[in-house]
Formats: sequence, C-alpha cells, structure tokens
Amino acid sequence: MTSTRTLIDNDYQAVPYTYCKKWNDRELKFARTVIFTVEEINRENKLLPNMSLGYRLFNGCGSENLIRAAVEAISGENSRGCSGRIQALLGHSSSGVSKAINIILSPLSIPQVSHLSTCACLSDKRQYPTFFRTVPSDRYQIIGLVQLMKYFDWRWVGIIYTVAFYSEKGTSEFTKEAQKEGICVEYKLPHSKTSKNKLNTIVETLRKSSSKVVLLFMSLSYTKSFLSEMENFNITGKQWLGSESWITQADLSSVERKNILHGAMGFALPEASIPGLGEFLLSLKPSDEPQSAVIKGIWEKFFDCSFSPSNTSTMCTGTEDLRTVSSVYTDVTHFRAENNVYKAVYLVAYALHILLQCKNGSNPTTGKPCVNKKEVHPKLVLEHIKYVNFTTQNGAKVFFDENGDSVAQYDLVNWQMKEDGSVEIVKIGHYDTSFPDGKKFKLKDNIKIVWGGNSNEVPRSVCREPCPPGTRKAMNKFKPVCCFDCFECPEGTISNQTNSPDCLICPPEFWPNEKKDQCLPKPIEYLSYKEIMGALLTGFGCVGVFLSFLTSIIFLTHKETPIVKANNSELSFLLLFSLKLCFLCSLTFIGRPSEWSCMLRHTAFGITFVLCISCVLGKTIVVLMAFRATLPGSNVMKWFGPAQQRLSVLTFTLIQVVICVLWLTISPPFPKMNMKYYKEKIILECALGSAVGFWAVLSYIGLLAVLCFILAFLARKLPDSFNEAKLITFSMLIFCAVWIAFIPAYVSSPGKFTVAVEIFAILASSFGLLVCIFFPTCYIIIFRPEQNSKKHLMGKIPPRTL
Repeated sequence: MTSTRTLIDNDYQAVPYTYCKKWNDRELKFARTVIFTVEEINRENKLLPNMSLGYRLFNGCGSENLIRAAVEAISGENSRGCSGRIQALLGHSSSGVSKAINIILSPLSIPQVSHLSTCACLSDKRQYPTFFRTVPSDRYQIIGLVQLMKYFDWRWVGIIYTVAFYSEKGTSEFTKEAQKEGICVEYKLPHSKTSKNKLNTIVETLRKSSSKVVLLFMSLSYTKSFLSEMENFNITGKQWLGSESWITQADLSSVERKNILHGAMGFALPEASIPGLGEFLLSLKPSDEPQSAVIKGIWEKFFDCSFSPSNTSTMCTGTEDLRTVSSVYTDVTHFRAENNVYKAVYLVAYALHILLQCKNGSNPTTGKPCVNKKEVHPKLVLEHIKYVNFTTQNGAKVFFDENGDSVAQYDLVNWQMKEDGSVEIVKIGHYDTSFPDGKKFKLKDNIKIVWGGNSNEVPRSVCREPCPPGTRKAMNKFKPVCCFDCFECPEGTISNQTNSPDCLICPPEFWPNEKKDQCLPKPIEYLSYKEIMGALLTGFGCVGVFLSFLTSIIFLTHKETPIVKANNSELSFLLLFSLKLCFLCSLTFIGRPSEWSCMLRHTAFGITFVLCISCVLGKTIVVLMAFRATLPGSNVMKWFGPAQQRLSVLTFTLIQVVICVLWLTISPPFPKMNMKYYKEKIILECALGSAVGFWAVLSYIGLLAVLCFILAFLARKLPDSFNEAKLITFSMLIFCAVWIAFIPAYVSSPGKFTVAVEIFAILASSFGLLVCIFFPTCYIIIFRPEQNSKKHLMGKIPPRTL
C-alpha cells in the first residue's frame, strides 16, 4: 500500500519491519471495496444463508511486509468477524508480490484471487496452481495492443519498460506477439528511478529514433517517476501507448506533460457501476477505524492537517468532507479495478455457496458427499472455485478457464488533454475476447480521436514504406524484418500486390505496363492501311493500277497504228493486264494477316509476276524472231507466231501455278504471332510454311527474269525500229537489281518493315517494267504522232545486207 519505506533494524532478533512514510490511497480504495462487498453479501443473506463472511486486511509496505502479511494470514490468527484459518486470500495488485505469495500458498492449497496482477506468467498452473484472478491476463492486453498497432499499420515501435517482474514479462511477451504480426521493435529501453545514465539513454534514443510509436509498459508507480523526469525534456512527435496499469490514471496529467500524454492510447479495464460503493467510500471518517494508522495518514495527506499537535499544520477534526478532495480515492464516477475487487469477493462467496449445497445427501455440482460449514477448508474452496460461473448485480460475468483466467474485456481509451493540463480520458473502442475472430477489436463509429505528436492524422510509424506494386520485397539479414529492401521487377515481370516477395512473369501474349503492376496485352503490329507507310504504299499501288489502265486505253485507242503493231499489241495488252495484277497483288500484303490473305498474297505475287515476266520474255523472243525473219530465206516466224506466243506464256505461268499448288498443299503460309523479335509487342506476320516453296517461287521468277535479260541484252543492237529490246534490257536490269537487293533487306527487316520491303520490291519492279517498256511508246503516240507512221518506221530499216 506504500511507495516509500525505511527498513528498521531488529538486530536479527525478529523479522524486519518496514515503516511506511507515504500512503497509497488507491490501495485503501481497494481495501474499502472489500469491506463494502463483504457487508453487502452478509446484509442480503441470500448467497450464504445462516453464514457470514469475515475478513482481515493487512497493510504492507513493499514486498517484504506483504509476504509477511500473507504468512500471518495463514497462521490461523483470528480474522475480523470470524475465527480460524482463512479460506482464501485476495490480492495483491502487484504481479511480483502475487507470485511470491502464491509460492507460499500453493503447498497449503489456499486459493489466491488477485484483482490486478496481470502478468501472463501467472497463468502457468504448474507453478501457480492456486492462483486465480478477476483481471485479464496481460497476454490478452498484449494481443490487443498488437492488434491496435496492426489496425493503424504501426510496424516500427519502441518500448520503455522497467526492470521489474510485471514490466519485463509484459515486454518479452509483447515482443513475441508483435513479431508474429510483422511488427518490429526498434528499441527496448529499461527505466530506473535512480539511474541518470539510463534516463539520458532514453531521451537520446527518443530524439534520434525513426519510430513514431512508443509503448510505455510499466507499473503506475514507475510511470509516475518516469513522467516526472521526462517532463523536463522537450520530447515531441511521438504517439504514446500505455499499459492498463496507468492509462486511466487522470492524476498523471499536467501542463508540463501535455506534449507527452496528449493523444496517448491504451487498453483499460472496462468501466462499471457498483451501486452504493461511491457513497460508502466518501462517507469514511477516521472515527470509523480509530486504530487504523493508514486512514489517519491518508486523512492527514488529503486535508494537509495533523492529528498530533504541530506548529506547521492545522489540527485534523476528523469531520472533514472527502467530497472536497480530488484524488484517486474520491473519484467515484466510474469504477474499473474496483470492479475486479468486487468480483473477487463475490467469487469466494459463490465458491462457498456451491460447496455448501446439499441435495439428497450429495453436492449437486460435484456429486460428492455434502459438507457442512464447520468442515469447510481452503482445499475444498479451491476445488469449487473452478465451478464458479455467475453474474454480479452490475452485470459482470465471472468464470475461469483452465488457467484460472477470466474473460478479457478492455476499453480502448484516448487521452484528450486541455490547455490547463487536465485530461478527458475518452473511450474510443473496445477489445473483447469473447467475440469471434475479426470482431474482438473495434473502434467506435464517428468518434473523435486525438493523436500524439501534435498530428491531425494517424501517425505513420514504419521502418520502411511497403514495397509498391511493380517491385518485390527482399529481406536484409543485417536489419530487422520490417526494414526490408524494395527492388524493381525485372523486365517482363510484374508484381500486382504490395510487399510482393516475387515478381511474376507475364504470359507470352502480355507485357508489363510502365508501373510493372499489371500485364497488358502486347500491341499487335502489322502493316495497316491506317498508318502512313501503309497508306503511301497503297497509294503507289493504286497509282500503278491507274497508269497501267491508262496505258491500256492509249494502246487500245491506237491499236491500229504502226508503233503499237510493231510492239506486238497482243503481248502488250497481256503484259499490261499482268502489271495491273502485280500492282493489285501488292495490296494483299497490307492489312491484318489472315489464313486466306497469307495464302493469297504469296501465290498471287508469284503467279502474276511469272505472267508478267513471261509476257516480257515473249516480247523479247518476238523481237529476236522478227529480226531473224527479215533475213533472206528465213522461216523463223512460223515457229513463234501468235499461237506459240500464247502457249509459251501459258506454259511458263502454269509451271509457277504448279509450284504454288504444291506449296499450298504441303505446307501453306499461315498467320503467325512473332513474339521473339520484340519483347514488348507482337508482330503479326505470315509465316512461310514451307521455306522451300517460297524460295522456289522466287527462284523461278528470278530464272525467267535472268533469261529475259540475256535475250534482251543480245537484241540490244537491233535496228532502231525494233529498239523495244533496249527498253526491255533496261527494265530487266532494274527488275533484277530490285530483287537482288530485296533478299538481304527482306531477311534483315523487322516486323512490318519486312512486308513493306516486299511491297516496295513488287511496286518498284512493276513500275520499272511499266515505265521502261510502255512510256516511250506512249510518248510517241501522244506527243510525237508524226513518228507513228509506217513510212517513218520503214525509213529507219537499214538495207538487208546480211
């Protein structure tokens, strides 16, 4: 019940006695609550008819006197209101003292019920078999604190504790639970009432640390000492969390401590209403307990007076009114720890009630033989406490699990301090272990929360911000688990979750976006009519068709003129038709490849070009034959007349048709998505199917072109009237040059440029044939009509001297 003591030396002749200098009014409040509850039970006479409870209160000053009091309690000395040995011991508030007391009580099977010893270690029934408590184990408070930090995403915290049983065990338990939820402790600093070095270390660490949340896990007396020292330092920017031992003690507040305690949070024992207790506490007078030094000492402290004559203070009358005093004892608006004292007394009463029940010669609860009140002893009380399950008059449920722990219920409170240093401790939520998972912890709706560190928003306390999508999380073995590293996902991979441990490879048809947090379908590339290059090539192809058509009209209009006849009008019209097909064939290469377009574009290209070259080859042969026919005795033209010319063109073309049919039958071209050339996009192209078929088509065209070039080259020096051979030679030279250059360009061009190169080669060679073979003739027809006469042409024929 005291905080300051002096040890009296008894010369080793007796157990040392501690003389107390300061009185603890909170402990007096607990003692008076015991008296109130016992009197209430005895007065109602329903729970224990024909039987009264007695009590004996022991004052202790530190653990030595408290343990001595426990020894005296079980020694059999008369208790107030009853005689004989005690049946149960209530107390103590301190976990360390309760531990020591239970070591004494356990061999004697005397039950001990604590109202405020919260250390989780006391749940170990192997070490503390007779220990029970009406206050929740710290394990539940620690789990609640961890859930609170998890809720607000406070992953990087500091702890300040004391080198004491309650604080050390609680800190150790918290560290383990926090680690399970991925919460890291930046520092754990012990506080001492006497060590200045430890205080300096705490202050320096608080100023340098990156964590914004600090858990102050220590008993009330140590908290008072810690805050009285910390108020001298300007420590700001921290969100303080407190344990239930001090978080509801409004007398800790002051103007100097506002920068620390403003916005503090913690779990507190739930508020309760105990009818009549407030009036009972405030009606206390020293005359009620004239032998009590404790009451006299506290009375002198409350009213700054003295019962002994003194020159420094006024005399106490004993009639002063406690309602005029502001202290822990006189705060009777709500009860928290007092409710646990209230439940503890009722617990023993209910255990006795169950023990003394008798029906048909046996106990209805246990089935054992009945026991009368003279046979009651602590071991029987201990056995029957385990069966207790009741509800007090204020609605509190009391029962125990296998570890002697009761249901854990807490209020989450928030310190909202005012300018004058006073505080309003506001309930902002609750934590109840009787609720199902996911509903144990809950904040109130529409409740105002004040945050520590002068922040208007929830403080952010992490060692490292979460790795955003697009990166992966990597642990650093030299740092705590919360201080991880974030690395950008490699090319072609994504992460679509925060703190993803791995990056996922996108499927082949997909590619990451810029943020690398999702896979998007790769853009499909092909030569389209809508893009500039496709539109230009389409335009050139259409121009070629128009010029071929215009040339055909010119030739058709002037087909009876000598120059048209001299150029073999039938083969010329067939050549113009094939050139139209060549220009149109280039358009099949533009647009989205499909199964039919892939087969059409290559076969149409091969057949139309062979038809075109066949016509040119026929014209070349005709020129040579015509020259031969002018020689005396020559009969060559009958072997290559119009029928033979048509047959030669048809034969040459049919050979290409056969090659194309075999190609389409064995392994035709087909649309293919090429994902190898570019990583970030798909090239939609026409695969050749059989490469042999493709190169066979090109080789056959090339063979005819070379043959045509050779024959035209041989006829280049024929008379001027047959100068078409020169034009054919030049056109074949352009044709061969274009297609020779096409091969390396085709092989090395990427994507749609491969198709563009192929179209360019088709258009260039077609324009070469059209311009070189037909434009000179068209020029004479349109602009030099005087040269388009038989006389003019015949005038240029040299004498036949050969």
